[in-house]
Amino acid sequence: MLDIFKELSNRVIVFDGAMGTQLQERGLKSGECPEYMNITHPEVVFDIHRSYIEAGADVIETNTFGANRIKLAKYGLENEVFNIVTQAVKIAKEASKDKPVALSIGPIGELLTPYGDMTFDEAYDVFKEVVIAAERAGADIVLIETMSDMLEAKAAILAAKENSNMKVICTMTFQEDGRTLMGSDPITVVVSLQGLGLDAIGVNCSTGPDKMVSVVEKMSQVSRIPIIAQPNAGMPVIRDGKTVYDLKPEEFASFFPLLVEKGASIVGGCCGTTPHYIKLVKKAVKDLKPKVKVNKFTAVASNTKTVFIGENYPLRVIGERINPTGKKKLSEAFLAGNVSLAVEEAIKQQKCGAEILDVNVGVPGVNEEELLPKVVSEIQNVVDIPLQIDSTNIKAVEKAIRILRGRPIINSVSAKEESLKEVLPIVKKYGACVVGLTVGDKGLPKD
Repeated sequence: MLDIFKELSNRVIVFDGAMGTQLQERGLKSGECPEYMNITHPEVVFDIHRSYIEAGADVIETNTFGANRIKLAKYGLENEVFNIVTQAVKIAKEASKDKPVALSIGPIGELLTPYGDMTFDEAYDVFKEVVIAAERAGADIVLIETMSDMLEAKAAILAAKENSNMKVICTMTFQEDGRTLMGSDPITVVVSLQGLGLDAIGVNCSTGPDKMVSVVEKMSQVSRIPIIAQPNAGMPVIRDGKTVYDLKPEEFASFFPLLVEKGASIVGGCCGTTPHYIKLVKKAVKDLKPKVKVNKFTAVASNTKTVFIGENYPLRVIGERINPTGKKKLSEAFLAGNVSLAVEEAIKQQKCGAEILDVNVGVPGVNEEELLPKVVSEIQNVVDIPLQIDSTNIKAVEKAIRILRGRPIINSVSAKEESLKEVLPIVKKYGACVVGLTVGDKGLPKD
């Protein structure tokens, strides 16, 4: 089978195009479940896949964008996740002619806290169910796409990484202002997510290829992994009560050499595209070779802001006042499970110029594994600067980092063998930065 990630050293990889609009053209009615077509009309789904393969696509995506139990519940199909996903992968594999099959995973359809009622763990379980079914059916890649919330994307990525051996790609969708619906910019998205073990990262949907060029260019400034770009066939417009896309295939394809020049090495289409669009995209990039770029930098991020650290950047100020040591009121508040003082202190420190906030809840008697994630969650909802997680309880540190939007610092790791074995696996798994202390098993260095 084609290993697309090895092929990237030689050529641009082309994914397929839209599924939903193709299903509509083949009889899917408004209000019907697109993913249930895998069960009721497998020949229709097969025909769409085959059309993309014949157009030159290197990878096809399963008809599973909304095949999670939350979205399927709207059709009374919440108990059919396994069957729908299994059948979708089966159809795609039969049509692919041994080319890779990517499991399409879209947003759950509900907002995560604090914007909605769904918790991180609930979202994780929803994605986990889909991933397990797809791997058992033989999918090769997980494509998490059209995400607007980095925390939802993170839940999906971890569900894929922790419950399968498939390659994982994640694409976010950006509005015309260059940010996601939740306010994340392209640089912050890449800084925050690529370290989670992704094999590629990128952008899809929302805009046509012209508006996507600047997003790809910004991502390429910080990406250490391949970038994927899957634009719509222009901006959607409503005509005669229907959503249509006006960008013609020739004009659509004409932007792809520029997308590759700006950093994309995997391309494809999203809403409104057809096999003919993909055929022309394949032709437009067939003689192009992806650019190899190694970005070396140190950066941390919140949901909406990236802070670069190093000799080429200003000295960064870390606010260290969210620490109960020597603070009676804060200690009492933490013992009572009250986080309001910590939140107030976070706001004050940012107003005073702090660029990063250290968060420590270490009071004797406090359950750090419960309190630290709670404090981190509340603080990241009111300030837009990155956080530094400060605890000797590694389980508490992991639980806090897991639900954090952005890329944090872990404070800290020493050169002691026990510390290295405990902390560094968490640093690696979540792509965090870490403060290194120059003290080892034999104490401080003498030289």
